[in-house]
Amino acid sequence: MDDADTEHGDDAVDDPAAAVRALEYVVDPVVAVVEGTITYANEAARDAFDLGDADRDAATALGARWDRLAGAIDETTVGTARRVDFDGDRGSVRLHRGANGATITFDRDGSEIHADGATGSPSGSSDRLVKDRALEEAPVGITISDPDREDNPLVYINEAYEEITGYAYDDVVGRNCRFLQGPDSNEDIIAEMAAAIDENRPTTVELKNYREDGTEFWNEVTIAPVRDEDGRVTNYVGFQNDVTSRKEAELALERRTEELEYILDRVEGLIQDVTAAVAGSTDRSDLEREVCERIAAEDADDGAWIGDRNPATGTIEIRSQAGDGPERERLEAGTDHPAAEAVATNEPAVDTVGGTTRAALPLSYNGIEYGVVTVRTDRDRAADDRETVILSALARAVASGINARETSRVLATDAVVAVELELTDRDLAPVALSATADCRLEYRRSVHRSDDETASLFTVSGASADDVAAAAADLPDVDCRVIIERDEGCLIELTSADDLVGWLSGRGARTRTIESEAGRARVTLEIPRSANVRSVVEAVEDRYDGTDIVSFQQREREGETRQEFAARLEKSLTDRQFGALQRAYLGGYFEWPRPTTGEELAQSMGVSRPTFHEHLRTAEAKLCRAFFGDA
Repeated sequence: MDDADTEHGDDAVDDPAAAVRALEYVVDPVVAVVEGTITYANEAARDAFDLGDADRDAATALGARWDRLAGAIDETTVGTARRVDFDGDRGSVRLHRGANGATITFDRDGSEIHADGATGSPSGSSDRLVKDRALEEAPVGITISDPDREDNPLVYINEAYEEITGYAYDDVVGRNCRFLQGPDSNEDIIAEMAAAIDENRPTTVELKNYREDGTEFWNEVTIAPVRDEDGRVTNYVGFQNDVTSRKEAELALERRTEELEYILDRVEGLIQDVTAAVAGSTDRSDLEREVCERIAAEDADDGAWIGDRNPATGTIEIRSQAGDGPERERLEAGTDHPAAEAVATNEPAVDTVGGTTRAALPLSYNGIEYGVVTVRTDRDRAADDRETVILSALARAVASGINARETSRVLATDAVVAVELELTDRDLAPVALSATADCRLEYRRSVHRSDDETASLFTVSGASADDVAAAAADLPDVDCRVIIERDEGCLIELTSADDLVGWLSGRGARTRTIESEAGRARVTLEIPRSANVRSVVEAVEDRYDGTDIVSFQQREREGETRQEFAARLEKSLTDRQFGALQRAYLGGYFEWPRPTTGEELAQSMGVSRPTFHEHLRTAEAKLCRAFFGDA
């Protein structure tokens, strides 16, 4: 009660009306003492000590306490306060020393205080005690201020207010309540409270306030005027409620709503456009360029770039970029950049430096690494989990598109890397079957069925068809069907849950040979030189235990052109065989319904029908042999 108590201690005799207005609402007994005489007592003190107009001798009124209090007053420095505790049930007092006297506030425990220290409940005081105790023990902070005094200072606070704010009674009474305000307190809300006081009307606001230790809290404040019998405002009562938890939840909901609106605005059209770019691009370079340009066109983004890791140099080489992006052509791996982290971990990485957010997403499909896409955004807020999920989905779509381009490239390019591997993992059907049936398997080709399942054809030697079928029956998730049975072996069709050929095809690699014997398979792959060869090989190593790399070799793809194939086939045919095949094709003999008959074609060649069919069947056999090999 710094200013209020000093004023009453020094000037209560000159202005008792001011003291009454300031302190009559205080539920604790308060007396002002000057040279051993009680110059003022509030209503609570008059009730507690049975003070009348003539009972103003401090020693008589305060009884056994006075000796201790008189000594404490003499020991207290002018302008300071101290607490004096008494033994037993006498409680404690707060003593404020002024230049000409002292103000003494008696703490109450719910009972009346008598001069001799005993307690009781005089008749007629029970209603006041209940009201006083209700104010003191209310679960919300309660304050009373006096607008008749300069700056409308507080004249009362309850215990809940002390607990909420951390300020002690002695530290705040006599001060305007604005001491709770701080740098983030809303000026408009403060002005609303001031206007309500000027207009003598109640108001309720929510305001960020600061505790005594400097920590922030949200304060729900209700202020209302208190009027006397004549309608004049004599005081203001305030109610404070710490609503930090509820307010923070509301603010968090508002932030989440704003974030969702931001993300929805950003996503609108982006996924559709990126998907269109992925589907419509003719090659990988076009795809990457169009994706970067579309991302950079977003209002929220400043730029985007796509890079690819170079295993030989350990750098990330920039393949395509749009908008604001790195000026250099490569980024050192291991540097403090989210793109380097995304490549190293195969997980999204985000950082914010100098107000710029960089989100890097790995481009990975079916375990094959195709680089990293980095989005640069110049804004205050960082990318959150939802935005990262959306960008990751876009990255997966881009990686899928790159995979499709690389898979088609393996069929068209002649510049390949031939990789030879040795595998011993028994999850591979050829490896397991060669060990179980003690035979040798050689891969011929694969056939894709209508249900997207791949069936691979193998020639088998060293075991009978029955032995091979029996051995395959004991292998889990393996289906073996004998196609052709010969004396020296058989041709089988293998289908298994672990389809090596199909799995490699989905990663842009063509399986050239598989030779399996005694539980070991030698596999030769062809991968386009432009592809990430190391990533494909690492994926095989991760998938199959015991994988060894035998060799890498850059070469032109083995084989012949279409013209060379046609010339070789034509050379193997006799004139009659070539003529029969050509006339049958051009005459629509292989169509259904046939527009011509074998008899008609035979007549056109000047031969009999049986002779025509013999030439045609021989030509068809040579064509199939040239296409499918000796199998």
